[in-house]
Amino acid sequence: MTFTEHLTRGRDLARTASDHAADMFGPLITIGRGLRAHAQWTKNWWANTPKDKRGPALFLVVAVVAAVALLPYGPLLALLALMGSAAWAGRSRTEPAPPAPDTSQLKLAAVYTALTPYLVHESDPSPLYAHGGDFKDAFTGWEFDEEGRLTSLDLRYPAYFTDTEPHSRARIEQVIHGKVGRSREYRFTWDQEVNRLQVSALPPLPGDIAAQTFVTAAGELVLGFTDTTSTNRMIPVRQAGGQAHQPPVLWRTGPRSAEPHLLALGAHGYGTSTLLRSLALQALQYGDIAVIDGAGTGEHACLVGRPGVHTVETSLHGALAALEWAANETQRRLDAHNLAKRSGGVPPADTLRPLWLLLDHPSELTELAQAEGRTDPQELLEVPLRHGRTAHVTVVVVDRLEALDRIRPGVRTACRARVVLGPIGQETALEALGAPLDITPSSHTPPGRGYARLGNSAPIRLQVPATPDPLDEDAPTDQRDAVIALLPHADTRTETTTELNLGTDLLGKDLLSKDRSNSHSRDMAPVDLPPVELPPDLPPMPTLPPLPTEAPRFS
Repeated sequence: MTFTEHLTRGRDLARTASDHAADMFGPLITIGRGLRAHAQWTKNWWANTPKDKRGPALFLVVAVVAAVALLPYGPLLALLALMGSAAWAGRSRTEPAPPAPDTSQLKLAAVYTALTPYLVHESDPSPLYAHGGDFKDAFTGWEFDEEGRLTSLDLRYPAYFTDTEPHSRARIEQVIHGKVGRSREYRFTWDQEVNRLQVSALPPLPGDIAAQTFVTAAGELVLGFTDTTSTNRMIPVRQAGGQAHQPPVLWRTGPRSAEPHLLALGAHGYGTSTLLRSLALQALQYGDIAVIDGAGTGEHACLVGRPGVHTVETSLHGALAALEWAANETQRRLDAHNLAKRSGGVPPADTLRPLWLLLDHPSELTELAQAEGRTDPQELLEVPLRHGRTAHVTVVVVDRLEALDRIRPGVRTACRARVVLGPIGQETALEALGAPLDITPSSHTPPGRGYARLGNSAPIRLQVPATPDPLDEDAPTDQRDAVIALLPHADTRTETTTELNLGTDLLGKDLLSKDRSNSHSRDMAPVDLPPVELPPDLPPMPTLPPLPTEAPRFS
C-alpha cells in the first residue's frame, strides 16, 4: 500500500471518528452551550442590577435554593430542570434569512436620482430634487402591482421647470419611462397650475376583436378600440367566442362632419392595409368605394367585382383615370346639390349615396408619375378633398411613415382625422398627428396598435380590428371567415346586376373594363344608350332604385 493510500485511509478514519464523536457527545455539547448561555445571562443580570438591589436578590435566590433542597427529590428535579433549560438554550438555531430588499423603494429612488439633473437649479436655495436627497420629499403617492411594477406615481416639480415646452416634457417622460419599465404604456398628465405630474400605467388594449358588423349610427365608422377613459361610449362586440362591450374610436363622416377625410400612417407590417380593409367593409354597407392600390401587392383583391366597388386600381394609368373620374363625379354632385338648393328641390338619389376613395400607398404612384412625367395622382385629390364633405365623398389616404414628406401639404391639411400605427417617437408623433403624444409607447407594439387624433382632440390609443386579407392563407381561419362574411354579394344589396346583364346581352357590348391586366373596374359614369325596342316576350322590368354613378371605361 502506497503512502498516498495510507494518507487517504487515515483521513477517512479521522472523518468517521469525528462524525461518531459528534453524534455521541452532541447532547453534552448542547448542554454545555446552554450552560454557558445561562452563565452569560447571569453575569449580565448581575452587572445590570443596581448595587442596592443585589443583596435582596441574592437572599431571594438562596432562599429558593434552600427550599428546593428541603423538598423530596428537590435537588434531582432542579438538576433536571437546569439540564432541560440548558439543552433548550444551547440548541442549534437557524438564522432567519435576511429580509429581501424593498424593490419599490429602490425603483422610486432610481427615478428620483434620474430626474435630479433635469429638475434642479444651482441657484435654488432649497431644491426639491437634490443629489443624495430623499424621494419622499418630491413623490406624493405611488402604487405597485403584485409583480412589483409601478402602476401610478404622483410627483411634484419646481416652478421654474419649463413644463410648457413639449421637448422638456418629452425628456422627463422618457427618463421616467426608462426607469419604471418599457414593457407597458404610461400616460403622463401634467397639471401646470400646481406643478404636479401624474404617471399612470395603461392596461393592454383588446387585440382579439375581429371584423364584424358594429352597432353605430349612420355615417359613423369604427376605427378601432381604445381605453374606457378616452371615450364615454361602449358598443357590443363579439370577442373570444362571446359577447362583450368595448369602447370604440368612432369617426363621423358626412356633410356635418368636422373631420371628413382621414390620413393613416404606419410602419411596415403594423396594419395600415388592415385599417383600409376594415373601413372598406364598413363603408360598403351603405355606400360605394373606389380603391387605389399604389403598392400593387394585391392586398385588396378580395374587393374586385363586388357590388358597390367601382374599381380596384393597381396601375398608374388606372389610378389617374379613376381619380379623374372621382374629381368629375364630385363636381357633378356639387352642381346637383347647388341646383337643388336654388330650385328648392331634392338632390338626385345617386348624389346622396356616400362615395369613398380609398388610397393605399399613393406615394408609390407619385414617384412613378414623376419618373414618367405624368400628373401626380395626389393633384387629382384637390376637388374631392375640398368639396367632398358637401358632395358625400370621403377620402382615406394610407401610407408609410417614411412617406410623410412625400404627401402633399394640401392632403395633410384636408385630412383632419389622423391615425398612426406602429412604434413611434415623440417627434414623429408630433409630425404625423399634429399634436404631442402624452403616452409613451411600450417596447413591444403588436400589429394594429397605434394612436388616433380626430380634429383638435388629444391623441388616444387605438387597436384596429383584425381584418386580414381573406386570400392570405397564413392568416387565422376564423378571422378570414369573418371578413368573407362581410364582403357584399349581389343578393345582399339593394342593387342588382340585371340591368348590366340585359344591356350586354341585347347590345353585344361589354360594359366592364377593357383593361383587365392592370385594372379591375366597372363603368363609373352614366352611359348614354340609344333607345332599344325590346322583344315582346321579355318580362317587364321591375322597378328598381337608381344605381350609383357608373365608372368610365378605361383604355
